[in-house]
Amino acid sequence: MALHQVRPRILGFISEDVSAWLVATLVLLAGSFLTAVLSWAMMNLFGQQLRQRFELQAEERFSRIEERFQEQEQRLDGLRRFFANSESVSNDEFRGYAEALLRRTRALAWAPRVRRDERLAFEQQARADGSINFTVREADGSGGLRPAAERDEYVPVLYVQSQASYGSPLGMDLLFEPVRRATLDRARQSGRLAVSQPLDLIGVDPAFTRGVLLAAPVTRPGATEPFGYVVAAISMRQLAGDGLPTAGHDNLSMRVIDLSADDREEALFESPTPAGHSELSETRRVRLADRDYRVELRPSRTFLTTNHSSAASLVVLGGLLSLLLSALLYVLVSQRQRALKLVEQRTRELRAREQELRGTHGQLRGVLDAATEVAIIATDLRGVITTFNAGAEQMLGYPSSEVLQSMTLESLHVPRELQARAAQLGARFGKPIPTCHAMLLEGGEQGGQQAREWTLVRRDGSHLTVNMLATPMLDDQGLWVGHLAICIDITERKRVHEALAARDLLLKKLSAHVPGGIYQFKMDFNGRFSVIYASDGIRDIYELEPHVLVQNAEAIFSRIHCLDASRVRSSIRASADTLSPWREEYRLQLPQRGLRWVRGEATPEELPGGGVLWHGYISDISDLKRVEEELRALSVTDALTGIRNRRYFQERLTSEMSRVERGSGGLAVIMLDIDHFKRINDQHGHAVGDRVLQAVCQRVAQRLRRTDVFCRLGGEEFVVLCPDTDSESAYALALGLWEGLRSAPIEDVGIVTASFGIATWRAGEGADALLLRADSGVYAAKQAGRDRVETQLG
Repeated sequence: MALHQVRPRILGFISEDVSAWLVATLVLLAGSFLTAVLSWAMMNLFGQQLRQRFELQAEERFSRIEERFQEQEQRLDGLRRFFANSESVSNDEFRGYAEALLRRTRALAWAPRVRRDERLAFEQQARADGSINFTVREADGSGGLRPAAERDEYVPVLYVQSQASYGSPLGMDLLFEPVRRATLDRARQSGRLAVSQPLDLIGVDPAFTRGVLLAAPVTRPGATEPFGYVVAAISMRQLAGDGLPTAGHDNLSMRVIDLSADDREEALFESPTPAGHSELSETRRVRLADRDYRVELRPSRTFLTTNHSSAASLVVLGGLLSLLLSALLYVLVSQRQRALKLVEQRTRELRAREQELRGTHGQLRGVLDAATEVAIIATDLRGVITTFNAGAEQMLGYPSSEVLQSMTLESLHVPRELQARAAQLGARFGKPIPTCHAMLLEGGEQGGQQAREWTLVRRDGSHLTVNMLATPMLDDQGLWVGHLAICIDITERKRVHEALAARDLLLKKLSAHVPGGIYQFKMDFNGRFSVIYASDGIRDIYELEPHVLVQNAEAIFSRIHCLDASRVRSSIRASADTLSPWREEYRLQLPQRGLRWVRGEATPEELPGGGVLWHGYISDISDLKRVEEELRALSVTDALTGIRNRRYFQERLTSEMSRVERGSGGLAVIMLDIDHFKRINDQHGHAVGDRVLQAVCQRVAQRLRRTDVFCRLGGEEFVVLCPDTDSESAYALALGLWEGLRSAPIEDVGIVTASFGIATWRAGEGADALLLRADSGVYAAKQAGRDRVETQLG
């Protein structure tokens, strides 16, 4: 019997040649179909159960609304029978009976029918029964009540029992307003309860204003016409919403809609719980008295959230189980196929890797040979050089055949430099470091490799300064197999740095011999200031280090006096706008030397990218300012007496005249002339005469006020400028000066007197006219016998 080859099967019935994706897909589709069928059946069942739950709760809610409507009718009918079967009902009896009927009713009222000729007697009887100021009233259109106009019949509210009083409607005629009158007419004609269209209730809580009136006629036994009406004020918000669950907990969203108007529908009640997105809804007509209302119920979000379907969970669970089953079958079917493919793939990868390594090796060799400006040197773990590129040959003068596998990287360094670095690293790490490792530990303390400057020895014995970066070389498994050193010749760069350092040193020496400070000041296009350069002389000017100004230019303005800072900023911006040279003198308030004057000059230069750059210097001119002030003081001071001279008096008089001409206060001038001064010089000599002048000035100055200005006009003539002084004060001051001279004799001379003239400024008068009147006063005192005070009025 011939033996046939039996093809292996997975799980006994799946051929290994079948695609694993096909098996997994078929299983996934079968599971998904089964899950979909179960989910559809569950959704149908859930929909039926959800509708049943909703219908049960809706029926209970409809029954509750109908029951409450019937309760209102029964309570008002009971109140009607109470009045109909009683000969008379007092206010207290009405309140006692109606108080128990106020459940879900805002107010109950009794309103009798009153004819025109009975109105006055009716109002008097109501006041006698305790209703103070009772009168028949009607609405005035603004929310209040006014006395009712004359009509054939009235139905005023006599008794009211309400849950809360917001303005009692006692006396309000129910026949005045059309809606209320129509309700009462329907009740009278039918002899039964009648309910009004929606209206605004009066005398109830503002939150329950919108509602309806339920009226019932009260008829005596055997009579055909009612003698009054009992009325219930009903707020549908309270009637339908009382006792419902709070917002967010109610399963139903309810609306009560009035159907009395043909052209529109008004919702008298809407539950605060919003309706959810669902097709479920129930509607029923509910009758109150003679009107129908539509009650609409829909499931709320709370109802839909609480009664959610588990079909989604079933779909997720069935999908996951189907996906898991298909994944397991896929793994089982593809296991052998993957093993075979993996062997083939690894074989192809090894061959491709071999080709890639050959190509990479050729590219790396090409890169190494092309890098003629950079020396690339690789070593093994012993430090023996294994790679020496063309750049290294050109830089160090060694041919690669002489270096490879025969020299070490250490042999290319200066020995003393390696020894010094090894000692430094040994002190840092606390253990000896071999010189062969000193060049390989450049970044250990910082956590990364860093380039360092080294000196290499060329083949001819000369030294070459390079910047060398030494890094470890790792294989694919992360094992350390050697080192790689990359060297860049920095001889030219070092020469340039040394030249720049020499130039900076020269600039520093030159600026050290220049008085003041040299600087470069920049303003960006957005107006921000910065200091580009500041010499050491800036330290003496601002008492700030130059590097502080470079970091923060605003530190300069913190030293400028507060009265000059805005002026300096404005002058800088003006120089930037016009590109004109900047020159400014201003004060500095320094922490150590106090107030100082400086002068700054700079030439602006517009920058290509926007902004302005100034080149300038700044110097201390405090000594120059002090000399200027001293010269100024000497120019306005009398050398003999030490008081102000004629020049200073003219300047102060001009400024004071400008002040008083603007309407600021008054001004007076006291002029005095020493009597017989020529006789003193002739008898005692000019030296004594000078002492007399000095003594007179001393005595006068002691009696002057702080604001007065005492000046010598020349010879023995003096003047006192008195700001903010009227004629009486000036005269009193002059008398004091006159008495001070007469009461104090001068040595070797005796009593010295003077003649005084006073003039007070008048509106429209000039300085010359004022001085002329004061001088005329002195002349008048001289003519009157000297040694006196004269006031010149004209």
